Amino acid sequence: MLRGLATISFYADDVTEAGRWYAELLGQQPYFSVPGPGGRPAYLEFRIGDYEHELGFIDRRFAPAGAGEKAGGAIALWHVDDIKATMARLLELGATEYEPITPRSESFVTASVVDPFGNVLGVMTNPHYVEVVAKLGTL
Repeated sequence: MLRGLATISFYADDVTEAGRWYAELLGQQPYFSVPGPGGRPAYLEFRIGDYEHELGFIDRRFAPAGAGEKAGGAIALWHVDDIKATMARLLELGATEYEPITPRSESFVTASVVDPFGNVLGVMTNPHYVEVVAKLGTL
């Protein structure tokens, strides 16, 4: 049974640069790193958000066979408090719009970008997320 998000893994040709870019976006450094060939990181991981979800970056050389070269597929949507400001910041840092800010229903709004490393990063305002966090007392 699915119990909760554990880790989202993105691939990058340059894990070090992906770590720098996301450190700038998130305002924190990765907490975990695994060295790879030549001493460069093969894996970096951040803990982010109210539940310290893990966002990992894996050297693309270790991607499963047949992994797509183009951005797309399933999109994990991270809750944000201000979607317009978040999208502006992502674009300022060099991401490109994948899906514009799109109102869905009852205060649900989504958007997504492609980061400079070819991964789709989704963001949304989600009143259910806020309700659960408030109920658990972690907001």
